[in-house]
Amino acid sequence: MPLITRFIAILLLCSATLCYAADTKQGNPTVELRTDLGVIVLELFPKKAPITVENFLGYVDSGFYDGTIFHRVIPGFVIQGGGLTYDFQNKPTLSPIKNESDNGLKNTIGTLSMARTSNPDSATSQFFININDNAHLDPQGGRPGYAVFAKVISGFEVLDKIVKEPRGLYKNHKDAPNFAVRILKAKRL
Repeated sequence: MPLITRFIAILLLCSATLCYAADTKQGNPTVELRTDLGVIVLELFPKKAPITVENFLGYVDSGFYDGTIFHRVIPGFVIQGGGLTYDFQNKPTLSPIKNESDNGLKNTIGTLSMARTSNPDSATSQFFININDNAHLDPQGGRPGYAVFAKVISGFEVLDKIVKEPRGLYKNHKDAPNFAVRILKAKRL
């Protein structure tokens, strides 16, 4: 990434963090993801995505995310996790939830959205962190998008480390880091 682009991205992240930090004072829940590469802190937006936040917090509170990996890392796009173990086994999930992508939140750098299949109402436990502005994942022309429900408020350096991990070792999971990057513990703060 050119230096000026990186500088602009850092400024945007810092300003976004300050804006979202003000919202935290209004009582939005926060979650800590302790990973093999450091800690990521998230702010959730229950007023904008109540079903999605309740679903995510249910998985957090039950310990479901502990031991799952970031199995899909695509530089310049997303970091995805929340459903597979280190040996690429799917963990059993709860029922899918209703898509809330029409909540006004955008898939911008540092936001979290629910992963899903082509069925808009198929999200369960997997989520992704946008590491770029991904407007094509927002609802467009009557087509549902991917539901944004949270934002990274600290741990951007951890995201950078995850993106830099070598990938390609696993034939059926070519976007997975060669050495598993696990969520060791997910908890409410």
